[in-house]
Amino acid sequence: MGNLTEPRTGTVDRQAEVAEIQKMFEGASHEGPARLVTLTGVGGVGKTRVALNAAAALQPRFRDGAWLVELAPLNRGAVLALAIAEALPLADQTTRPMIDVLAEYLADRELLLVLDTCEHLTDDCALVVEALLRAASGLRVLATSRRVLDVVGERVLSVEPLPVPEADDARAGTAGTADAVVLLTLRATEAVSGFTVTDADRPDLVRLCRRLDGLPLAIELAAARLRDLPVGELTARLDDRFAVLGDTDGIARDAEPPWHQALRTTIGWSHELCTPAERLLWARLSVFAGSFDAETALQVCAGDHLPARQIPAVLGALREKSILMWQPTGNSERYRMLDTIREYGAHWLRGIGEDDTLRRRHRDHYLALARRGDATWIGPEQFAWYDRMTAEHDDLRAALEYSLTEPEGHTALELTGSLWFFWHGCGFVKEGRYYLDQALAVDTAPSPARVKALYACGQLVLFLGDLPALEERAAECTALAAHLGDTERSYAAATELRVLQLRGDLAQTVSRVEAQLATDWREEPLTLIPLSALVYGTHSLVAAGRFEEAIAWLDELSAACDRNGERSMRAWGDFVRAQAELALGRFQEADEHARAALLVKHRLREGVGSGMALEALARAATATGQRRDAAWLLGLATQLWETLGRPQAGVPAVVAARQACERQTREALGAYAYQRAFDSGRTIDLHTGIAHILNPSATPPP
Repeated sequence: MGNLTEPRTGTVDRQAEVAEIQKMFEGASHEGPARLVTLTGVGGVGKTRVALNAAAALQPRFRDGAWLVELAPLNRGAVLALAIAEALPLADQTTRPMIDVLAEYLADRELLLVLDTCEHLTDDCALVVEALLRAASGLRVLATSRRVLDVVGERVLSVEPLPVPEADDARAGTAGTADAVVLLTLRATEAVSGFTVTDADRPDLVRLCRRLDGLPLAIELAAARLRDLPVGELTARLDDRFAVLGDTDGIARDAEPPWHQALRTTIGWSHELCTPAERLLWARLSVFAGSFDAETALQVCAGDHLPARQIPAVLGALREKSILMWQPTGNSERYRMLDTIREYGAHWLRGIGEDDTLRRRHRDHYLALARRGDATWIGPEQFAWYDRMTAEHDDLRAALEYSLTEPEGHTALELTGSLWFFWHGCGFVKEGRYYLDQALAVDTAPSPARVKALYACGQLVLFLGDLPALEERAAECTALAAHLGDTERSYAAATELRVLQLRGDLAQTVSRVEAQLATDWREEPLTLIPLSALVYGTHSLVAAGRFEEAIAWLDELSAACDRNGERSMRAWGDFVRAQAELALGRFQEADEHARAALLVKHRLREGVGSGMALEALARAATATGQRRDAAWLLGLATQLWETLGRPQAGVPAVVAARQACERQTREALGAYAYQRAFDSGRTIDLHTGIAHILNPSATPPP
């Protein structure tokens, strides 16, 4: 179990470091077993790769797996706990502080957490790690950082550069086994077609590795130059570059390890060997916190001295020079920078006076992207929007953080409000509330953007079950909208309807929805407001026992969604339809609608919708005598609810139905058989279990 990925390029094993980390965690020394190990070292020394190799070796020893959390894209500690939860299979949708949710989730688990790149958040990381280790005895943490976390019990392992052969090793012919030479050979083979190591050039390879002090990043940058230069000439030029470096940057060399100079020199030399266009794009690309595609790079980085038509070719050149890492995805390709490379580019961006300009352009690009998603989410491209926006998550955060520093112009409110579909439709409810609360706090002036942000926040606090907060947001939304236009008044009315829904006021909810349906909403471009109203209204009708009326409204909901290719709200309708069909005794129809809902909600990683669909499937299985299947489904649903924090989303009718289903299934099977089937569903990989439900002929039975 876990989210570790295989490296895309060949690597050396760093077996000594991996073995030492294993010894620390196993307690092979007099100090006893470690619970926190921090890998320190200069940027580019390979801390992340060592951590991933060690985590892969340790993973089988942890019942609940090894999980990587990449912290480099974060620039504030307030979202650290959220980032950890998102890396884990934990999408909590309660009002509890996320650190408390994490502590409870990890309390009875045996799990390795890999926190990568902590140096810019060391104080926050220290607080979070201390709290989690205190709460979870089976938790172990492996961190990478240029600075120690300074936590009680922390063990520190300094990651050194790769071993480099001595001069006499080269003469003896054993140089090819040294890790630095192995890495240089691997990267040269990837960079230069047909590259081979001969006896004649082996001494030059060794000399090059020694000149670079075995530093992995420096070796990778140098290997990229072998496309243009033979290894002997490359080494000679690097010797010259080191000779002229001196102390021109004002840094005292005596106070640092020698490989710091190797890294700065190699990155600086790579920078000097770039064309002016490549240097400029390198600097401008440093504003990206995560990965990006070529079109996004063009939109953000093209401009003075760098025409848009040049961007694709310059991206390719930077990739060939190992300045950019290339990442193929499902139907496209993306790029990203290593942290150390990004830092160098950011330094140059500040030096040429473009830092603020590029960050504004970056922010404006993601604001435009959010606006497009806002306008087209209710349509046939929801799956594509989900894939796009989750890939852009790191940079959405960066744009949000920048917008919060400049509330003038209501940009923070507009960006957070326009991202309602990302927060709600892509499963980031708690993070969305955090950013909406921040934006509402820094920009308090009355405005249409504030009304929309209040409306978007109301949608999230409804899912979190926070009635007081929802009532507060609705009251302000209504007061502000009274002085604005029809659009703002519709946001206010929709937020008031959510209050009625969360209060459980069935009669008022149905009455409001009937008034909504009396308008000409069918003739307008389809929006979330009438679709949500139909879902709330039909849910209330089912709760009131008015099943046939609910089905009539659900038919209208489904028809409207189908005309527009909309899937997410259609799936909510399918769940409510399953509830109604169960109540009417039409169990096959209920099963079909619940499966349709699960298919969409799982694809969008929407936990509450998936959980509700699983509950309906379990009830249908019990009703049709498939009681072992029902117990297994109840176990699978329980596993999902544990990641969300509120079983059955706290909906009383669904809670009662769940309890009745459990009781009937246990009585029919007997306690022992019920528990075995339940535990099977509770412990199977969630995605594997859902894949079997949706396509039983293509996946093995659990």
